[in-house]
Amino acid sequence: VIDGECVYSEEVVWFPKLNEDPNYQYNEILTAFRTAASKMPRVDAIGVSSAGTFVGNAPMVSSLFIKVPRERREEVKTIYDRAAKEIGDVPIVVANDGDVSALAGAMGLNTGNIMGLAMGTSEAVGYVDADKNVLGWITELAFAPVDLAEDAMQDEWSTDFGVGCKYFSQDAVIKLAPRAGIELDPALSPAEKLKVVQALMEKDDPGAQAIFETIGAYLAYAVVLYSQFYDIEHMMMLGRVMSGKGGDTILRVCNEILADEYPALAKKCEVSLPDEKTRRVGQSVAAASLPRIK
Repeated sequence: VIDGECVYSEEVVWFPKLNEDPNYQYNEILTAFRTAASKMPRVDAIGVSSAGTFVGNAPMVSSLFIKVPRERREEVKTIYDRAAKEIGDVPIVVANDGDVSALAGAMGLNTGNIMGLAMGTSEAVGYVDADKNVLGWITELAFAPVDLAEDAMQDEWSTDFGVGCKYFSQDAVIKLAPRAGIELDPALSPAEKLKVVQALMEKDDPGAQAIFETIGAYLAYAVVLYSQFYDIEHMMMLGRVMSGKGGDTILRVCNEILADEYPALAKKCEVSLPDEKTRRVGQSVAAASLPRIK
């Protein structure tokens, strides 16, 4: 980003959750930094939006490093700072991706009391208060329970049952596929399985339709739950699960249930996809605004 304008953007496919050697993650991060730096005359600062809980720039708990052995976790804590030093002596700030998503919404909508919820590999959640401040809360709602059913799906990482990451992510789509009569090739990656269901949704397949309608119902009742703890006026939905007709269906069902069963909350809290301005501002611009330039 140069003077608030995005001059370079790229999505890189990588596999951090499958690699035990933190040098893999380090080299991928450094390569991304260097590639972005090559598009600009100089680098004044680096802002990073990343999954996990951070103290300073150190990832204390992060799914990106789930396979790294405990005895090598100290290497992980300095991974972003070490990569930044290879670019130059510039400030770097790392923040939770959910918080940065909410910040992007605040920048785009020019308002506060925003919760950003991204449905992707997991559930990423962040919150910006009425003054458009990121509060530094540990908003890892991916591990907060949303389903108390005895047969609720278990999260393999936290080992808890019925937590949000299994209801607001690609895992939810994959979990519901067999019940909707959709058989997915077990050899496919989770992201590829999601694409198969999304392709069926674009063709108005009734099974795929049922999957996204169900996730919309999940979302409606989660909004009610989250509103007990956060003052939410805008719930901004993001992530690859929200793309295409599936995302439109999730939004429609969620808002229908809220309007029918919780009309007061429906009037106060708008659940929506980002508007065009917010999409243009984007997560990368919000992340780039994090460091203070001296």
